[in-house]
Amino acid sequence: QVTLVESGGGLVQAGGSLRLSCAASGRTFSGYAMGWFRQAPGKGREFVAAISWSATNTYYADSMKGRSTITRGNTKNTVYLQMNSLKPEDTAVYYCAADPSRLQTAAAVDYAYHYWGQGTQVTVSS
Repeated sequence: QVTLVESGGGLVQAGGSLRLSCAASGRTFSGYAMGWFRQAPGKGREFVAAISWSATNTYYADSMKGRSTITRGNTKNTVYLQMNSLKPEDTAVYYCAADPSRLQTAAAVDYAYHYWGQGTQVTVSS
């Protein structure tokens, strides 16, 4: 079992920035890809960004390209999502997820991920 804990959400004005963190603990796999997803009220879960175990490969939703950066910490058990130029439509609960079945790549679909955090609220005011 892998436990994921997100932090860093909050209220920010449009144009501002936030850095989300996700710390993984528990069962040690040989590695795992990690991703960020979000869900706005009344909408389905949406892919935001993902990173491979080695951090060599990163993936972004079109809506987040150029405005966000996903990175892994030195221990690889922490993943960060730096979001800039935030817009009101970025308002959502942001979830991190881990996929131990992938090392060199990372998936952009939620059903590929086995473990999920509880989420952190991001609210962008206009």
